[in-house]
Amino acid sequence: MRLRTRLTLWYSGAFFAAGAVLITVVYLLVSERLRSGGEMNVLLGGAGGEIEVRELTEADTDERLALAEEMTRRQETVNTETLEALLTWSAIALLAVGLLALAVGWLLAGRALRPIDAITSTARRVADRSLHERITLQGPNDELKRLADTFDEMLARLDRAFEGQRRFVANASHELRTPLAINRTLIEVAAAGPGADQRLKTLAENLLAVNARHERLIDGLLTLARTEHASPEPVPVDLADVVSHAADGLAREAADAEVVVRLDAAEAVTAGDATLLERLVENLIANAIRHNHAGGQVTAVTAVRDGKAVLSVSNTGPVVPPYEVDALFEPFRRGQGRDRVDSSGGVGLGLSIVASVARAHGAELEAAPRSGGGLRVSVAFPAAGPFSR
Repeated sequence: MRLRTRLTLWYSGAFFAAGAVLITVVYLLVSERLRSGGEMNVLLGGAGGEIEVRELTEADTDERLALAEEMTRRQETVNTETLEALLTWSAIALLAVGLLALAVGWLLAGRALRPIDAITSTARRVADRSLHERITLQGPNDELKRLADTFDEMLARLDRAFEGQRRFVANASHELRTPLAINRTLIEVAAAGPGADQRLKTLAENLLAVNARHERLIDGLLTLARTEHASPEPVPVDLADVVSHAADGLAREAADAEVVVRLDAAEAVTAGDATLLERLVENLIANAIRHNHAGGQVTAVTAVRDGKAVLSVSNTGPVVPPYEVDALFEPFRRGQGRDRVDSSGGVGLGLSIVASVARAHGAELEAAPRSGGGLRVSVAFPAAGPFSR
């Protein structure tokens, strides 16, 4: 049967069952009361004392009238008491049956809405993790079953679309790496040859710089393809160690840019993919160094706040308009200002990879411009407890 029919039958059945109980109680109560109150000895002796019963003649008119009035009064008293008792006990029965019907209705509604809860839970898990999970609702082919099947079909189509996109990016990136590696080798061999003049060497340097930029672009695309909707294998990772390692690796670039990198690395352990987390931290610090000015500084802080392992990277530099912040995390997007041009040959995927890795780890990403210029980016990961080095 359709869900609408089942709901109608369930609630109608509950209503008729409650009404039947109520009618039965009222019937038994009134029946018992009238049966006990309808006997002559109760009418004559049950209210206001005994009445002497004797045979009256036609001449005893006054006594006949008095007896009739007394019987009428006592009958009215019995009726009044019966109605009052009926009203009281009917109200009690109605309250009891109403509470019972409320409980039964609550159970029936929960049973009817259980498939909707399953659909909602699955949708929430899919939004947080991946598109691979399905509802696979069992039961009759009613409205909810058709809704769940439609939702599963939609997830399957989205999963195939995203998987095809990731596969295309990965395959294209792998295919492009080989000719770029060959180009780099040929350029280096040509520039190192004995007949290479200064003009050829200058051209080779420019070509190598372009080739290196393309290699970074492909590497960034591969990382995006791997982290988008990924489910990393969780291992304990201390963000303080990752920040220290990344800062050491970028120390020379920071010195060349005349930027000071300051660390406040307290233990902050989370669970996730160590390689992806290292890439996230490197991108944040490298971005903070490259989009800075001579004499500026970068501050990287790790700590545990409100039960989360928090990484915060801020830098000095040109003022970032608030309306530009969200666009910075889109692929191939940079700030629009002249001072925010990436002179190091960046490809505009750094913060996009940061956002993708954060999503894959269930982290909360926040970015806000600093009042004096620069940007502050905070990533809050689920904490994983103490970590033994």
